[in-house]
Amino acid sequence: MRALLSIDYTNDFVATDGKLTTGKAGQAIETELVDLTKKYFEHGDFVVFAIDGHDPNDQYHPENKLFPPHNVIGTSGRKLYGSLADFYQGNQSAETIYWLDKRHYSAFSGTDLDIRLRERGITELCLTGVCTDICVLHTAVDAYNLGYQLMIPEQAVASFDPTGHAWALTHFKNTLGATII
Repeated sequence: MRALLSIDYTNDFVATDGKLTTGKAGQAIETELVDLTKKYFEHGDFVVFAIDGHDPNDQYHPENKLFPPHNVIGTSGRKLYGSLADFYQGNQSAETIYWLDKRHYSAFSGTDLDIRLRERGITELCLTGVCTDICVLHTAVDAYNLGYQLMIPEQAVASFDPTGHAWALTHFKNTLGATII
């Protein structure tokens, strides 16, 4: 069984005026990311939207010291970007769609993601979204450590750091045994 994780493909991470945007790199993957999401959904696979949710007043959260406020709960910056938002709006009530609020880089950290995947018998994960070298990377490392097989579509992940993006793709393949397509 397999699942697709769509990680942080939100206005703040992708829109030109996003608070912590990948800009053109993130915008360039929209078609591939949405097409893959639709294919997984139409096949009946589990589709997870793993989305950062932050409170800029949380003095204990380390990201508030590292980055400008982004994906703030209750703001338009936290909404899905572009045609992915349209897809989600039209299908959010489907039992194979799951919105996962996350506070940390990894979609597994402090969430019920592993339980949700295991109760469905899922062993293979396709990771899409942004940022390749931050949230996608940390999610991939945790997934690897939990025994999941990984697939990373190169045209459906992006970063604001081209060097970090390239490094992460190599790391996925050579260190985590991921299939890069």
